[in-house]
Amino acid sequence: MSTSCLQTIRSNYARLSDKEKIIAKYIINHPQTIIHSTINEVAEKLNVADATVFRFCKRVGFKGYQAMKIALASEIMTPAQQILEEIKEDDNERIVAEKIFKSNIKTLEYTLQVLDEASLNKAVQLLLHASRIHFYGTGGSAVIAMDAYHKFIRTGIQSFAFIDSHFQLMSASQLTGKDVAVIISHSGTNKDTLNILNTANENGAHTIAITSYPKSYLSNHADVTLLTSSEETEYRSEALASRIGQLSLIDALYANVMMRNKKDSEQALNKIRTTISGTRME
Repeated sequence: MSTSCLQTIRSNYARLSDKEKIIAKYIINHPQTIIHSTINEVAEKLNVADATVFRFCKRVGFKGYQAMKIALASEIMTPAQQILEEIKEDDNERIVAEKIFKSNIKTLEYTLQVLDEASLNKAVQLLLHASRIHFYGTGGSAVIAMDAYHKFIRTGIQSFAFIDSHFQLMSASQLTGKDVAVIISHSGTNKDTLNILNTANENGAHTIAITSYPKSYLSNHADVTLLTSSEETEYRSEALASRIGQLSLIDALYANVMMRNKKDSEQALNKIRTTISGTRME
């Protein structure tokens, strides 16, 4: 967002209903409480309906409560300079490493803060019931997609990933309503990625987005969105920093699917181990 969450709420205050003004005042005065509260808790605290809180979020320009909470969390937990020292040219190798590790830790903490339990649960259920899972990403996100494939091939569910964007689009054209497309994009605005999303949607496939921008086209047009949150520094872009959050979300999805699909997962793992062991013996 070009305008901060709190500034957006203040600028829209005059046109809000009386109940919405109560919500606005509470958010402005208690932003830290909001980022740790569910929509139900806020509604109960202010004696309004959940739907009223949701409509308020839509009125001030957000997709919903979760999107508003993410924007608010990003605002009050930044800038990175308040949390993590920037890397300096005279830093030695050890100090640079320490700052990178601390930055990665903060990325994981932020991503966990904005992780929506309902979205995570829905994503896991979609993956468990998928006939095939296709992972998509371009550029740096393609590496994340390949890592996801490397994990999910162990689940017993047919899984696929391609580095080449044309192959990705071709595979998306073959998706059906029984398949799930997991689309990874930091910005959620990459043209090739959005072509894949639209193709998957047109074919009736279920779509899961992993992105850092809750108001992006990808986020708004996927069935489920899982968000990452990271900070940009002078020597590392926000997109690069977000990879640790993306990888962790993939790990969380994988672990949940493996745990709930235990029998098929064990069979797939045994086949992989047997094949690899046989290859090594030769």
